[in-house]
Amino acid sequence: MNITVGLTFPGELKDEAILCYLCKKFEIELSILEASFSEYSGWAILSFAGAEEEIKKAFEYLRGKGINIQKIEPMK
Repeated sequence: MNITVGLTFPGELKDEAILCYLCKKFEIELSILEASFSEYSGWAILSFAGAEEEIKKAFEYLRGKGINIQKIEPMK
């Protein structure tokens, strides 16, 4: 499964290695397509690849951290 999503991070997570943890904890591959972070908030557009169940678990983890996830549809 491949899916592209936009993530919005709250500022209090600025010192956590969230994306690194995702790759270690779940059997997924991440590609950072675009991102911007400050001490107040951050956003990233990421491509996730892996088994659907692993990606779902990763999304559950992100939501539990207060990270907003928005699916990005490819342009036609």
